[in-house]
Amino acid sequence: MTARATYDFTGTTALVTGGTSGIGHSIATKLRDAGATVTTTGRKPQAADYGVDLDGITYHQLELTDRAGIQELAAGFSTLDILVNNAGAIFAGGLDESTPDGFRATVDLNLFGPFELTTALYAALAKSAAPGGASVVGLSSLSTVRAVPMVPAYGAAKSGVLAMTRNFAMKWGPDKIRVNAVTAGFIDTPMTSPELVPDYIAEQCARTPLGRLGTPDEVAEAVIFLCTENSAFITGSVVTIDGGYCVS
Repeated sequence: MTARATYDFTGTTALVTGGTSGIGHSIATKLRDAGATVTTTGRKPQAADYGVDLDGITYHQLELTDRAGIQELAAGFSTLDILVNNAGAIFAGGLDESTPDGFRATVDLNLFGPFELTTALYAALAKSAAPGGASVVGLSSLSTVRAVPMVPAYGAAKSGVLAMTRNFAMKWGPDKIRVNAVTAGFIDTPMTSPELVPDYIAEQCARTPLGRLGTPDEVAEAVIFLCTENSAFITGSVVTIDGGYCVS
C-alpha cells in the first residue's frame, strides 16, 4: 500500500536551500507541485547545470559562506512563508574535519550559514499571512545523538542547528513564526551513497531496525507536514526519521 498526503500551497512562498539534489530537491519539487512559489539555491551558476527537474522553481546561486550573497538573497523577499535550511555538507572545502581549518569550515557552512540566512529573513517571515504562521525547518543529522567519528565538525554544527531551532522557536513564537527541525538518519543521497563507502553503509543498515536506507521523499514528507497548517501548534520540535537507528 502506498499513500502520500496531499497539500495545497497555492499562494505560498518558499525558500529551500540546496534544492538541487537529494532531500532538498524532493522538498522543493513537492512544494512546487503543491502550488507554492519556490526559490532554491545551489553552488553552480545556473539551474540547468544540475540536469534535474527544477522547472517552475526560481534558482539563485549561493554559497552559504558568502555573507554578502546571503544578504542579497534575503533582500529579495518582502514576505516569506516557508524557509527550509537544507543545504550543507560534510568535509566542507574537502578538508579533514578533525583539523582546525576543516572543523571551522564545516561549522561555518552548516551552522553559521543557516543562522545568518534565517536571521536575515526574520522580517519577511514575520510578515507571512499563512494560516499556520510562517514555518522554518532545519535539517539536522543523527550525528547529533550518535557519534560519527569521521565527521566531528558536522555533528557539532548540526547539534547547533537543534539549539538554534529551540531558541528561535521561543523567541519568534509571538511573531507567529514556527521553527522546527528534522533529524535525518542514513538516507540514500549523493552524500551517503552506498557506492562511496559500501562497507560502512551496509554496517549502518544492519544496525537499523528497518534494515535499509531511508529515501529523500520520506524525509521530505515530514518537512512538508511541518510547513502546513496541520502543524500550526508544533514549534521547537525535532522529528527524527532514521528507521529506528537511534534507539537500536
